[in-house]
Amino acid sequence: MLFWFNAQAQGELEYEFDTHDFGTIAEGTKAVFNFRVRNKGNQPVVITNVQPSCGCTTPEWTKTPILPGKIGFIRAIYNSTGRPGPFNKSITVTSNGVSPTHVLYIKGEVGPADLKTIHTQEQKTLSPRLAVGRTTYSFGKLEKGQKAVAKFQIKNTGRQDLQIQGVRSACNCVSYKVSDPAIKPGQTATLELTYVPAMLSEQNEVVTIISNDIVMPALRLTLKATVVESLVSENMVKEGKQPIPFR
Repeated sequence: MLFWFNAQAQGELEYEFDTHDFGTIAEGTKAVFNFRVRNKGNQPVVITNVQPSCGCTTPEWTKTPILPGKIGFIRAIYNSTGRPGPFNKSITVTSNGVSPTHVLYIKGEVGPADLKTIHTQEQKTLSPRLAVGRTTYSFGKLEKGQKAVAKFQIKNTGRQDLQIQGVRSACNCVSYKVSDPAIKPGQTATLELTYVPAMLSEQNEVVTIISNDIVMPALRLTLKATVVESLVSENMVKEGKQPIPFR
């Protein structure tokens, strides 16, 4: 009887969707979609690997065990740069669940880089909406090359899950992390921007946040800092020939 119980005790992933159609996207876009999965079994499931069919697709996924009844994700990021025309790519998910492998698909068509998408009023009404309390963050003084993190609270005021799809900055010195890959309507998440300044003096870095909010797909935030060569030298005085820190 004990053997029968152990044989039945296993996690099982249930996929919300197997295929996502991006439609037509502009060349140069990084199209992002989160496939949601729920563990409908009675044991934790670990996703051990996610393998796309080509290097044009970058996967991310829930690395921690997905407990029974809980939800995880597989994120597909398709880089359309230099790939005009239709695409249809597969992503193979490997786990320790009842079905050890499962194949997901993304498809669509890459149009011109200056493609203008026209959305209906209904699509706009149903769109996720990205709202942020403040649009500027001041670091004060930073050393050149020093890594600093700015945190913004963002809220989805729309009707569908909000996904942050990337960031752009003229300096290419800003990366991002968001606390929730799919922000539910009415929910709030933390957006972290990691800034590594490369230029001296006063800096005002404009960072464009790319999301699936079709009404305002590109939100601009500003990071401010006074960048110096070294903060250590500013906190030292010379005593004889040796610099001694203030006490």
